[in-house]
Amino acid sequence: MFNDTSSPLSLLRTRRSGKARDMAAPGPSPEQLADIVAIGTRVPDHGKLNPWRIIAIPPGQRDAFGARIIAAYCAERPEAGRLEIETFEAFARYAPVMLALLSTPVASSKIPLWEQQLSAGAMAMQVMNAAHAHGFVANWLTGWPAGSEAMLRTLGGTGPDDRIIGYVFIGSAMKALEERPRPDLSAVFSEWHDD
Repeated sequence: MFNDTSSPLSLLRTRRSGKARDMAAPGPSPEQLADIVAIGTRVPDHGKLNPWRIIAIPPGQRDAFGARIIAAYCAERPEAGRLEIETFEAFARYAPVMLALLSTPVASSKIPLWEQQLSAGAMAMQVMNAAHAHGFVANWLTGWPAGSEAMLRTLGGTGPDDRIIGYVFIGSAMKALEERPRPDLSAVFSEWHDD
């Protein structure tokens, strides 16, 4: 089974993040992207709250979105240098597809906040898996644009616990992906015994 590249388990075993800055066209078609998003919503969601949002930043809006990032960054850090600004200009242009993922917990729900936030994290990982299953490479990035209150408001976050959980970039790898070291299972997996 380990050599069967068409199996769902093989897809999970071979999923690997690629660098967003190293992605090129083609990216997902509108139909493929709709499927990736639909698959992304098939996650544990105690209370059926949908405590997350997926927002596409279309190619024609990337420059405007980059300008918003730069304006927010410079408002917070007026001493920002040219290299920092260029980094954010480039960030907004990575990959054919750019998705902003938000955690939007329902404050009035009896479901604990942390469970709703875990559901949002599961949604992000499911989007990554779906992109891989469609034959694309994806990268989940955070950094300053994910922690910015101004960018959260730009993306429609309004709740007291709303957060940007990151940006997922999807495209085709321009070069072979390198496998990173994975943990030794004995370091992360154990059995509990009542001694």
